[in-house]
Amino acid sequence: MDARRVAVITGGSSGIGAAAARTFASAGWTVYELSRSGQDAAGVRHITADVCDEASLRAAFDEVGRREGRLDLLINNAGFGVSGAAELCPPEDARRQMEVNFLGVLACSRLALPLLRESRGRIINISSVAAVFAIPFQSLYSASKAAVNALTLALRNELAPFGVSVCALMLGDVHTGFTDAREKRHGGEELYGERIERSVRVMERDERGGMSPERVARKLLRMAEQRRVKPLSSLGLKYRLFLLLGRLLPHSLSNRLVGMMYK
Repeated sequence: MDARRVAVITGGSSGIGAAAARTFASAGWTVYELSRSGQDAAGVRHITADVCDEASLRAAFDEVGRREGRLDLLINNAGFGVSGAAELCPPEDARRQMEVNFLGVLACSRLALPLLRESRGRIINISSVAAVFAIPFQSLYSASKAAVNALTLALRNELAPFGVSVCALMLGDVHTGFTDAREKRHGGEELYGERIERSVRVMERDERGGMSPERVARKLLRMAEQRRVKPLSSLGLKYRLFLLLGRLLPHSLSNRLVGMMYK
């Protein structure tokens, strides 16, 4: 293993990002985590940056370039969720959801590419099964992850001639602080009754019983070190089966099944 392989992980101060940073550092990678409020840890170097602030991102990637002279891997992990009825979520919610979850991925990828192109590196985007199965009352989050999938596939073709590979890991339920950090838009009971609360309750119950971030981190390490990687992949037999059914079943039926799950 080349001990000089360098990874940048966004949103690396907690949850999946922090677990990935520890896992990669333990495997001999030089790891930089980018977040608004992290700190240096064993084998992990923190750089303060916000995926919605291009100036801070540019400074962060410039610093990695000055220190290391290369970048082999970018993991676009930073993100958050908003829940609520689509018609009742204010426009600023939609803008911020897309700004963090989608435009942040685009900005980091664009700024990392000069270094990644030189090393023929890889971009791994953290996506969600919700990109394929849009979850009721989590429409903004689902849409942002669908956009990440589309960007992943387009970039994969655009960057292939440079030897830069791009892929996305579509996750299901993971037990992290993401659940408690979700921004909930309350209200709408007069229109939707208890459907919003029930749907979010089911979703959060599944998340709290979900896989560990360390399991996700190990999967990310395997994806980083494989010679070839699928454009879109998932983790866990249940979610792979869901995605297979999503390809085989008519959209009307698969969407109805999702509605029943969160009814």
